[in-house]
Amino acid sequence: MGVVNITPDSFSDGGRFLDREAAVSHARRLAEEGADIIDLGGESTRPGAAPVSEQEELNRVIPVLQTLNLFDKPISVDTRRPAVMRAALAAGASMINDIQALAAPGALEAVAGSDCAVCLMHMKGTPATMQQEPRYDDVVAEVKAFLKEAVARATAAGIERARIVADPGFGFGKTAGHNLEILRKLAEFQSLEVPILAGLSRKSTIGKITGRPADERLAGSLAMALLALQGGAKILRVHDVKETKDVIAVWRAFENDA
Repeated sequence: MGVVNITPDSFSDGGRFLDREAAVSHARRLAEEGADIIDLGGESTRPGAAPVSEQEELNRVIPVLQTLNLFDKPISVDTRRPAVMRAALAAGASMINDIQALAAPGALEAVAGSDCAVCLMHMKGTPATMQQEPRYDDVVAEVKAFLKEAVARATAAGIERARIVADPGFGFGKTAGHNLEILRKLAEFQSLEVPILAGLSRKSTIGKITGRPADERLAGSLAMALLALQGGAKILRVHDVKETKDVIAVWRAFENDA
């Protein structure tokens, strides 16, 4: 899953792809590099980010989505707003990627009424507050329990399990230690019986480990990608598609010969 942030303030590439043509060009490049899914986001969810208006999010995302529908590649829209979900699905989105796991009023209904895929993510708090001393008694057990309940709510609303992906939400209300503990025990999330998405690319945990700024975290991101694959992740949400595809190719060759 290749990331396209149509925002002025995302932590990694904020502002680079706010212009529609720049976003479309970047999405096409990611597709050419081997992305299986393109993930469009019109609202930054980095730590400390303030929400944007619903109309602004629509203005950023929908024109890009409509243009990208001209080429054959599934498009995911990263949003937590039911109105944006409905507009995105009407414009041809194949997947909704929701950091709030369809918790907003009307979100379950917006997705259940379509045949799209959906990613349900765990987040503690909100983007504005989530990194203010997050605490857990057992981060793996608590995140897994949350996702199990989110999957149950979705299926009860009429969303078939085959359409659901779960994301433990690396960096969303979690310290570096929490993130590493989830990564170490990622295989335990297989008990959810849905594919697991891992979004670790360029995140602050890598910065804490390496001391590198966001634009110098490629090597750390690739190491995280490999660890996520070893833990059973089926989808990697990344900024650097070409390099991550090489990691996947090496890992697959190793697994096939092992």
